[in-house]
Amino acid sequence: MDTFLLDTLLRNCLAEDLEHGDITTQAIFQPEDRSTACFITRHPMTVVGMETVAARVFRLLDPEVACTNAVSDGSRVEKGVELLRISGATRTLLRAERVALNLVQRLCGIATLTTAFTDAVRHTRAVIVDTRKTTPGLRLLEKYAVRAAGGRNHRYSLSDGVLIKDNHIAACGSITEAVQRVRARVPHTINIEVETDTLAQVEECLACRVGVIMLDNMDLATMRQAVALINGRATVEASGGVNLQTVTGIAETGVDIISVGALTHSARACDIGMDWRE
Repeated sequence: MDTFLLDTLLRNCLAEDLEHGDITTQAIFQPEDRSTACFITRHPMTVVGMETVAARVFRLLDPEVACTNAVSDGSRVEKGVELLRISGATRTLLRAERVALNLVQRLCGIATLTTAFTDAVRHTRAVIVDTRKTTPGLRLLEKYAVRAAGGRNHRYSLSDGVLIKDNHIAACGSITEAVQRVRARVPHTINIEVETDTLAQVEECLACRVGVIMLDNMDLATMRQAVALINGRATVEASGGVNLQTVTGIAETGVDIISVGALTHSARACDIGMDWRE
């Protein structure tokens, strides 16, 4: 992650929570008070963000805080594992606690769900990718969590690549017309992807020589037909309604990519506690 962008994001998160200060902590503890605490897992999970995010949150408030024993991003751990040890001013530990926990609980949830999806397709050639269905303001972190857990990223933003979707086609009139307009305006170095939901649209994409064909909400039988029709002439992406019950069957049709919005819009936050040591 770009640390310039990351630190700006984290400072905004801290400002939202601290605003004019922590009146409870400031009333109870003095600047010279020191403490140690640990992040502890409450259940099995895939870990993301201990050093890259949580430790950075504490150090942004106080560079003197010591963050040690951080579990590496992408590690799979069991219940009761120490993920990070934090030592420093008691005021800093308490002021940064909620922001750091909120972020890593979210990221570990995304990573844990991503792990489940990648495990389900490991025996195939398909790769699991995320979408732009991210929490506003947290896309940088959420897409990082997907990568750390073994998934890959689709477009980060609308400027990253051409994806002609159903509404583009409906408003333009046809796939062929939309592709022609794109090619007239976009550099040749940019790949073109088109969303399809019928075999006729797949054939139209092949006639237009697009680089990536998305099979949107197709049943498995139609998807297999589409993969056979494309026959390596384009990268094949499956999308729409993908879940842990359906993803293995989708992967076994021979698609190259499976995009899963649920990785970021439906991941359940993991339960991580900050336990006091001294």
